[in-house]
Amino acid sequence: MKSNTIKIVVILSVICHIFLFISCSDDHQVADAYGNFEADEVLVSAQSQGILISLDADEGVLLEENQLVGMVDTMDVVIKQNQLFAQLTVNRAKMQNLSAQLDIQEEQRKNLDREVERMRKLLIEEAATQQQYDDIEGRLKVHQLQTTALETQRNIIAAERNVLYEQLAEVVYFLDKCRIINPVKGTVLEQYAEAGELVSPGRAVYKIASLDNMELKFYVSGDQLASIIIGDSIRVLIDRPENQMETLTGVITWISSEVEFTPKIIQTREERVNMVYAAKLRVHNDGQLKIGMPGEVIFMNKQAH
Repeated sequence: MKSNTIKIVVILSVICHIFLFISCSDDHQVADAYGNFEADEVLVSAQSQGILISLDADEGVLLEENQLVGMVDTMDVVIKQNQLFAQLTVNRAKMQNLSAQLDIQEEQRKNLDREVERMRKLLIEEAATQQQYDDIEGRLKVHQLQTTALETQRNIIAAERNVLYEQLAEVVYFLDKCRIINPVKGTVLEQYAEAGELVSPGRAVYKIASLDNMELKFYVSGDQLASIIIGDSIRVLIDRPENQMETLTGVITWISSEVEFTPKIIQTREERVNMVYAAKLRVHNDGQLKIGMPGEVIFMNKQAH
């Protein structure tokens, strides 16, 4: 009797496990596609050469767009800027001195004009000689030539000033390039330089990406391609502890127009000749999605089955 009871318990236990297996199999849907999450990564580089004075871009730190995060040594550029300021001061002094000379020239011209007019009247009245009139008129012509020469100098000084302004604008441009400005809001993924190191234009100092929204890149066959369009809502499954899966919703943002071989990272030996189309979907990230994390894609039209 006891042996029969044990047999019945064993049979019931097996039946329960069978039903549980069937139930779990019904709940789990086979994914239509597989892929990995990625983000738009931006390499931020130095734009000038020199010693990196500071860099506040530690890995994992959230940075705002247009935030100042670093500075390259600007001593050479500042020295050049000070030299240009000094040259501009000299240029202004030259211009002021020349303006004073032109004012004197103008007063002298007025006096000579009066002398010429007076001598002309005396010549008419035969109270002065032609030689006297020619001398005073000659002095006026020389004065006019001197004034013209001074005005030419003023144009030269003004041109020099414009050149200095252009050089100063260039210096300001280089000073701006010494500042490392974060281009996008996001999280620092990797830092490649430290304060005190020599950097040069084009050398990456850190990598950043916006992780608020992540993209899952996956591949579909030609038969599946008709099942999705840009803007479609897609169900995404991600791994959770204890072999559980969490469901997220994504929206298709891109579908490739060209067919390609199944990527090696997801193909098997038998699938190597298969042709697929790449696609991407965007998923809001609440912090649990990481770059490179795998994801499974289930088309929404399968949920009703």
